[in-house]
Amino acid sequence: MRLKIVQAGEPVLRQLARPLIHAEIVSPDIQRLIQDMRETMQDAPGVGLAAPQVGLSIQLAIVEDRPQSVGDLTPEQLTERERTAVPFQVIINPTITYASEERAEFFEGCLSVEGFAAIVPRSRTVRVEFLNEKSEPCTLEASGWHARILQHEIDHLQGNLYIDRMRPRSFATVDNLTRYWKGLSTSEVLSRLS
Repeated sequence: MRLKIVQAGEPVLRQLARPLIHAEIVSPDIQRLIQDMRETMQDAPGVGLAAPQVGLSIQLAIVEDRPQSVGDLTPEQLTERERTAVPFQVIINPTITYASEERAEFFEGCLSVEGFAAIVPRSRTVRVEFLNEKSEPCTLEASGWHARILQHEIDHLQGNLYIDRMRPRSFATVDNLTRYWKGLSTSEVLSRLS
């Protein structure tokens, strides 16, 4: 079932989400929610979705960057973003236990800030500890675009949006991003905005 994605201004997007306990994680309700969130994310389309984005203040997010999501990017853009397909992942009660000092900056959008994008600096590499959909403890190390998606979704669970971290001068509608900046590297965009 496709869920409604709430938009910026909804209080749930600014709350610290509560952790889930084992009995909740393995319950039919949460298992169904995970499937509904996946369908909603794919239909949107997006590469990640956190429970607060569907109105639930719980520490649950999903990530999936399918091969068809990168189909219209050039090999140079894929290399610059360090973007490769990411299999479906469920992250529950996540904690970033390591974030590199090295930063990468790229445009980000959000299903809860519909129609806009901005350049956001993020750690290039992260390590995340979390529970999966079976309530099993997991550790994941990610870099590049995968690390960016994880940081974006974990921010949602902390009550943060990418607009809290963005380079304000880069904030644009998706239409204007396509019209003026498509095909340019992040460094070229930043040099033109300074």
